[in-house]
Amino acid sequence: MTLLRKILVLEDEASIRSFVVINLKRAGYEVVEAETGAEAFELLRKHTDIKVAILDIMLPDTDGFEVCRKIRAADPQIGIIMLSAKTQEMDKVTGLMTGADDYVTKPFSPAELTARVDALLRRSEVTFGQPDNGIIVSGPFKLNTRNRTLEKQGTRIKITQVEYTIIKMFMDNPGKALSREDILNTVWGRDYFGEVKIADVNIRRLRIKIEDDPTNPQFITTLWGFGYKWGV
Repeated sequence: MTLLRKILVLEDEASIRSFVVINLKRAGYEVVEAETGAEAFELLRKHTDIKVAILDIMLPDTDGFEVCRKIRAADPQIGIIMLSAKTQEMDKVTGLMTGADDYVTKPFSPAELTARVDALLRRSEVTFGQPDNGIIVSGPFKLNTRNRTLEKQGTRIKITQVEYTIIKMFMDNPGKALSREDILNTVWGRDYFGEVKIADVNIRRLRIKIEDDPTNPQFITTLWGFGYKWGV
């Protein structure tokens, strides 16, 4: 028997929540629903096999950013997608910087949301091009591609699935100029519906974790007007 992959949907508007849940179930996912942040945390404690959390920003008891921050602090591996009725740039950036992997702006199509969930799950379930021993070493960093962990000078750094895929791409291509489109296609997939800036924000978040001085990065350097380069 094939086990269904489990998704948490946190949305306080019943009509939107029902729309999301129905379409995810049609796509073959098992779905648990929450209306408040408190309900979401209880479901996460009860269902430890949840793979992706879809979080609305505006909630009756808290906001989605705070829920995202707490989920990410507890579990760096879970996929997180933010839902927002707003189109302001700051909401998108705030969601990503608090630990979200992606965002979807309302209104959205069922195909768009399902594609985003599919992409997150593919990223967490597939390991590609790893060496036989499962270890990549680059300067002070050691990336274990079997258990998807990163160490810097022997100290473990907590990274998300998106951050893992980004840094693996860099460490697989030392000194190579990688365009934003290259990064977007590798990490989010060629059928990604979103914006190129999602790569920039995730790299900004990764720099905070790995650089000695994120404002003057030494490992992930910016190639202005093009993309980024990994150098150690």
